[in-house]
Amino acid sequence: MDWDKLRIFHAVADRGSLTHAGDVLHLSQSAVSRQIRALEESLNVTLFHRHARGLILTEQGELLFDATSQMVKRLEATAARIRDSEDEVFGELRVTTTAGFGTLWLAPRLTALYQKYPGLKIDLMLEERVLDLPMREADVAIRMKEPSQADLIRKRLMQIRMRLYATEEYLKQNGTPLTMADFHSHRLICQHAGTAQVAAGALLVQQLMSHDIPSTLTVNNYFGVLQGVLNHIGIGVLPDYITEDFPNLVRVLPDVESAEVPVFLAYPEELRHSKRVAAFREFVSEEIFKYRKREQA
Repeated sequence: MDWDKLRIFHAVADRGSLTHAGDVLHLSQSAVSRQIRALEESLNVTLFHRHARGLILTEQGELLFDATSQMVKRLEATAARIRDSEDEVFGELRVTTTAGFGTLWLAPRLTALYQKYPGLKIDLMLEERVLDLPMREADVAIRMKEPSQADLIRKRLMQIRMRLYATEEYLKQNGTPLTMADFHSHRLICQHAGTAQVAAGALLVQQLMSHDIPSTLTVNNYFGVLQGVLNHIGIGVLPDYITEDFPNLVRVLPDVESAEVPVFLAYPEELRHSKRVAAFREFVSEEIFKYRKREQA
C-alpha cells in the first residue's frame, strides 16, 4: 500500500472529516478526498460511511485505522529513540503503571519532572493489565511485582503494604475499632477480592471479608476507595504510600496489613541508553529517596 495514502487515511480517520485532515496535512479537501477514493479503489473496499455530520469508519476502515495507528506509534517511538542521541531530554515517553499508584503517588509528583525537562511528553497509561514492554506497548513500567521477561532491565524501588485507614472525623463519630469483631458497627471500603489488583491486597480483602462485616463499599480501584474514606463513608483498605499526601488519615487496627508488595521499575534492554528513560528513572529514584527519608523522620 502507498504510505502517502495511508498517512492521509489515518489523518482523516483520526480527525473525522476531510476538512480537518486537510488542515493538518496542509492539503485541500478535494486533494484529500481524491487520495481516499484512490485508496478505496486500490483495496476494493469502502473505508468510510459518508454522513452530513462527518465520516464514520466502516468495519474494514476500523481494521486499517488500527494498523495505521500502530504504525504511527512505532514511527514516533523510533523518532524519539533517534533523538535520544542528542543532549537534550525531550519527546514522548510512554509510562505504564497501576491506576492506584499512578493516580495517588506518581501523577502528583510529575511537576518536578516537567520543571526539569519541559520538553518531555509523558503518556501515562494506568491499568492493571501488564503491558508488553519488549513489544513496545510502553517504554517504562512501574509494576507491583518483579517482571518475568529476561530482556528487561529492572530496578527495585520500594515495598508497600495494604493497611486499614479512616479519617479522624469518621473515627470521632463512629469510634475506633480495636478488634475485627468491632467491625459490626463500621463499614469496610475496599476493592472486591476478585478485582484485578496485587495478590497481597486481594488476599487481605479476602481475609477481611471472612469476618461478619454487615456493610461494605467495594470499588474497582484504590482512587475510588480513597474517595470513600476521605468522605467519611467508612474504613478503607489502602496502600501505605498514601499517608504522606493525606496526613489526616489515621491507621486503624495496626496489626492488620498485607504482606509486602515489591515495586519495580522496568524498561526494555534496547532503551538502556535512552536519555528520556534515564531522566524518568532518576526522577522516580529521587522521589522514592525523599519519600523514604520523610517516612523515617
